[in-house]
Amino acid sequence: MSAKIACSAVFITGREVEDALTNSAPRFWGSFRRERITKVEVDRANRAVHLTLDGSLRRSARLFGDQGCVILPRGRDSVAFTPVPVRTVLGPAASAPWPMGDRLPDTPLPAGLDRARLEAGLDLAFRAPEALTLAMVVVHRGRIVAERYAPGIGQDTQLESWSMGKSITAAMVGLLVRQGKLRLDDPAPVAEWQTPGDPRARITIRDLMQMSSGLRFSDATDPPETWGQAHPDHLYIYSGAIDAFGFSIGKQPEFPPQTVGRYRNVDPLVLGAIVKRTVSAAGDEYLSWPQRAFFDRIGIRRQVLEPDPYGNFLLTGYDYGTARNWARLGLLYLQDGVWQGERLLPEGWTRFVSTPAPAWSTPVYGALFRLNGDGEWSLPRDAYFMSGGGVSKTIVVPSHDLVIVRMGHLQGTRKHEADLNLALTEILAAIPRRGD
Repeated sequence: MSAKIACSAVFITGREVEDALTNSAPRFWGSFRRERITKVEVDRANRAVHLTLDGSLRRSARLFGDQGCVILPRGRDSVAFTPVPVRTVLGPAASAPWPMGDRLPDTPLPAGLDRARLEAGLDLAFRAPEALTLAMVVVHRGRIVAERYAPGIGQDTQLESWSMGKSITAAMVGLLVRQGKLRLDDPAPVAEWQTPGDPRARITIRDLMQMSSGLRFSDATDPPETWGQAHPDHLYIYSGAIDAFGFSIGKQPEFPPQTVGRYRNVDPLVLGAIVKRTVSAAGDEYLSWPQRAFFDRIGIRRQVLEPDPYGNFLLTGYDYGTARNWARLGLLYLQDGVWQGERLLPEGWTRFVSTPAPAWSTPVYGALFRLNGDGEWSLPRDAYFMSGGGVSKTIVVPSHDLVIVRMGHLQGTRKHEADLNLALTEILAAIPRRGD
């Protein structure tokens, strides 16, 4: 997993390998120490990173074109899928106006915005270097009204995004629902669950979207003896170089559907498998489908979605996008799934993803989106957000016609959330409510 994180940092984001091993990988190490990685090799000719543990165990990750970096299964130098070029049909971003491009207007900001408080909010977000804040973008009424990046980072930098990718899975499912290929309350179309008497046949698309399927999937908070391998299931899908979709589909029930809501990677991975099978059954090429069916339509020219070695998107965490890309995704949801007059997501989809899932004991989760139902964040209660490690967030605030993107590295996580809350307070104070 550390080799993969380092590979992506070097060959996708453009970081130094030691930066990745210091500021991104350690979040998953537990009691592991950096000193145990006794050799670090960046193989630029083969676009790979090799790490040696304790002087003997060598593991590698390699860049496979537009599919990004993938962990190589032990003893192999390739993967079990054929890499596919992913090309946009859009022209240069610099020549097109925002949001389909990157050219911003040179007219004054709309009346009613407090520029000083916007800048004060960005100052607070960036004031602690150890918070590792990389980017902040604020979009009001469809226009970028504030934007800032850390040194060495810019609007085209593909940044680690982690679990914000779950919300991309939500959009993919929404696209297929809009096309009539999936329905929320139908049993999940997983052939392996259709044996007579299999209780998983009752699990619906809605259950999976709301992380309420009840499938047994261990987490770091569970006793290690229940994990089944060296890592809990929730992390093993990242580190094991396995068929993550098959692994997740094979899990057995722990609870009946819609009785327990909890944050586990199993549900979005099963949804990912359903998306793959649905797209492939329609004759579409899966690895390039998100670009053609979705990203091109909202001005995203490149979003790196990394798969496991079997060609399954690991959108629970292995995804890279620019801050402006995430702002576009937030804007799509702010506009109720409509983009420049064209409906992409089903009517009511944004209401669905932003409504508290009934099986959760607190109103903090919707459908592959986090909610502010407990008031943890200095935001209105109607705010909902794509949420990833390193306090990376794409926040949608309908009451203020607002999208806020904050991106950071993993090691800057929770101890600096207070600064982000102060920043959000300033930004909200600078933005009039919708209708004002």
